[in-house]
Amino acid sequence: MAETLNPIPFWFLRHGETDWNAQGLSQGRTDIPLNAVGLQQARRAAWTLAGIGGIRTIVASPLVRARVTAEVAAAELKLPVGFDDDLQEVNFGEQEGQPMGDWYDDWIAGEYTPKGAETFAELLARAVGAVNRATALPGPVLVVAHGALFRALRLAFGHEPNVRTPNALPIRCTPPADGGRVWDVAPATLAPEPG
Repeated sequence: MAETLNPIPFWFLRHGETDWNAQGLSQGRTDIPLNAVGLQQARRAAWTLAGIGGIRTIVASPLVRARVTAEVAAAELKLPVGFDDDLQEVNFGEQEGQPMGDWYDDWIAGEYTPKGAETFAELLARAVGAVNRATALPGPVLVVAHGALFRALRLAFGHEPNVRTPNALPIRCTPPADGGRVWDVAPATLAPEPG
């Protein structure tokens, strides 16, 4: 089944802040760079992940906001970054660049898809496939991607999907030990800035 994740724990990191995040605009595939706050958030996430230790593989979306966030983490962890196009943010079609609205619930339910956009079901299948490819690599794996993509993963974890994911907060995603359906999704405590 396309929506079933490999029962392998992994770390997820949404990219740092962009100007469009700060303005509450839907980004989708529009390739918006990190702003100064986002770069600092990426550095703090990298210090946090280095303190946790053990990560062996990094796989990221190639969109610049995720790529740079992953590269900042990779420099701290002394690892290369692999890329998977299927980790790119959802294509929001005509909603890209528009204020985030109240249409997400209808989109997730399959009752509304913006013109030119990907359906939530398409995003879900793509996201699960990409994470399954990543977790087949030597682990623990760090996946660096996007907020709407993590909404799809939340559904695959057995959680309410329409929850905003903070920028640049490492999240440990752990399959249920009892063979159940609901994963444990636990944010890390961010490390203080060094120095």
